[in-house]
Amino acid sequence: MLAFLETLQEEFRSALVQTERSIPRDYSFPEAKNMIKVAVGMRRSGKTYFLFQTVRKLLSDGVPLEHILYINFEDDRLLPIDHKAMGQLIDAWYTLHPNNHNHCCYLFLDEVQNIEGWPLVLRRLLDTKNIQIYVTGSSAKLLSKEIATSLRGRSISIEIFPYSYKEYLAAHDLDPPVKPLGRKTLDLQRSYLLDYFRIGGFPGIQAIPSNEQLETLQNYVETVIFRDIVERHQIGNIALLKYFIHFLLKNVSSPFSINKFYNDIKSQGYKVGKDTLYSYLAYLEDAFLIFSAPIFTESLRHRQTTPKKMYAIDNGLIGANTFNLSDNTGKLLENQVFLDLLRQGKKIFYYLTEDGYEIDFVTQDLKGNHEIIQVAWEADDPLTRSREERALRQAEKELGLKGKLIDYQSYLREFTA
Repeated sequence: MLAFLETLQEEFRSALVQTERSIPRDYSFPEAKNMIKVAVGMRRSGKTYFLFQTVRKLLSDGVPLEHILYINFEDDRLLPIDHKAMGQLIDAWYTLHPNNHNHCCYLFLDEVQNIEGWPLVLRRLLDTKNIQIYVTGSSAKLLSKEIATSLRGRSISIEIFPYSYKEYLAAHDLDPPVKPLGRKTLDLQRSYLLDYFRIGGFPGIQAIPSNEQLETLQNYVETVIFRDIVERHQIGNIALLKYFIHFLLKNVSSPFSINKFYNDIKSQGYKVGKDTLYSYLAYLEDAFLIFSAPIFTESLRHRQTTPKKMYAIDNGLIGANTFNLSDNTGKLLENQVFLDLLRQGKKIFYYLTEDGYEIDFVTQDLKGNHEIIQVAWEADDPLTRSREERALRQAEKELGLKGKLIDYQSYLREFTA
């Protein structure tokens, strides 16, 4: 085991050097010395690079590399492994570096959800060692069930998304928009934004040839299907699951009804219960592939029975898996705004006015402040602006909240500052 640990450390040092020029992410772990720091997000969204970014920050602050241990629990040489073997591996690292018992050490565990019972090991380490612990995972359970029940308030979490538009510009050495936005800047940024919608924000595809990007994005979805859903939840009807995902991605930024979808697939000959479809949707949200926004209402029953609007983790995934980008820029901008609002930590709903006008977002920030947002790709057309503002004004009157209209120009002003 000691020889294997040395191999892991050697490979970690090499990977650390290779990622020195990676784009800095707009994230940082909170300063919480006695808490386990958790980063969650979909596979390939950049969690590992973010861990390496955190390691480099420690090194720049003078922490010796010998005080840092990194383990990737998707390494096939480690699998299968249970929490007891996981604990023995970490203990062996202290044996390999006995002076670490006298220092604060830093433990980085990647994709830790693969180890059943992992919180037990981390709680023991927190209680017995001078150690800072950082973990990542591709399951929302890290934010809910496992953390709430096993770590008992001893963890703090952040969610990692694919590149934002600002990070995308940095990855391609493109200048961010500088105010005031003149016609030249708007035209250039408009083309960049459309390319961003096409390529998406996953870090791993930014530098590969364009003819490989499509297949790579499709493989990302396949990996989520098989690693995070089929294997984890023992799904047998893979064909239906794939059709379900394709349907949701194709209808992003739209209300989705399980009952309507159930009747549709039943007419096509699929044999499945509604409870299974509800489970599929929960699995997709758990894997961070799909997000949902409920209707804004004080009635809990109304919220539970009204269709939710569906959104995807990345616009690039939508185009790669549905081939449906033409004349869809409004939906893609709405999806992007949704993701940016999530990055800001806001709760997101949609709203239907008394006259049936749909309001894309009603948001609530951490202080409890609400805002109404309507999204349209271009608001220059008088008919478009009149339609969207009519819905906004009615929603403002009914809810007593302020609203705003976001088109691609105002998006560039607001979300790239």
